[in-house]
Amino acid sequence: MKQFTSIKDVQHLDELVNEALALKQHPFKYKTLGENKTLGLIFLNPSLRTRLSTQKAGQNLGMNVIVMNLDKEGWALETQEGTIMNGNTVEHIKDAAAVMGQYCDIIGIRSFPKLQNREEDYQEELLQQFIKYSKVPVVSLESATRHPLQSLADLVTITESTTSRKRPKVVLTWAPHIKPIPQCVANSFAEWMSQADVELVITHPEGYELADEFTQGATITTNQDEAMQNADFVYVKNWSSYRDYGQVLTDGAGWMLTNEKLQQTNSARVMHCLPVRRNVELSDEILEGPNSLVLEQANNRTYAAQAVLKRMLEAL
Repeated sequence: MKQFTSIKDVQHLDELVNEALALKQHPFKYKTLGENKTLGLIFLNPSLRTRLSTQKAGQNLGMNVIVMNLDKEGWALETQEGTIMNGNTVEHIKDAAAVMGQYCDIIGIRSFPKLQNREEDYQEELLQQFIKYSKVPVVSLESATRHPLQSLADLVTITESTTSRKRPKVVLTWAPHIKPIPQCVANSFAEWMSQADVELVITHPEGYELADEFTQGATITTNQDEAMQNADFVYVKNWSSYRDYGQVLTDGAGWMLTNEKLQQTNSARVMHCLPVRRNVELSDEILEGPNSLVLEQANNRTYAAQAVLKRMLEAL
């Protein structure tokens, strides 16, 4: 594996999921694989689970790990070709990424969209330039359009929590939030579930349709109650509008998941990528109840990252 930016970088999905589950049982089995190798984790946005889990994953494989909050500890980056740098930017990404590639054997990069220009965000300029100029394997730690490590951990969690032989019904439901949130987690989850052996249903208010490229094969409805019927897993996540890009179109009244709504499901396990705004996106009674899988999801972030890093190290 040379890059990990989406499910398109995975050849055999079931094998990668099973590898993550095996690493969860024996996390130090390959503790010398990354010996004398350096993992650089570059953050342009805040992180808790992504930073700690990926750092731990690298250490479990014996890697040296360098973490840099580039938005606070580095120079302002220029990304435009041929620009005259007489403004606020101090260093061109061509130079910065190339230098990081000399220091690191694998680079993880995290950056969020600005939610101002859809075409610009969905071109993934920053991520693609890091891949181009660093010349080392790059892992997306979340980008403008996707969060693949989260989605892999989500699928690992669903796989290990599926107790029946039937194909599970997985519902991705929109939830309220106090500010515009990117589509990246929802995009990525939908894309991965569409390739997994699950029945995927996506439910959201009118105007929150995701880009078609991410929702192939999914059933999409604006009726949340209808979507919840006989669900085995419910994934709760907010996202802003893709159509009216970056906009919040409704206050979301009635869309927060509660135990009452959960009664329509097949005693569904409830998932959220965290952080979560309690009693806005998801109720305390769900988060602290027996149906919650949020902590298991967070734990599986380490082993998802470890499976990806293991494959990258083996390909070096």
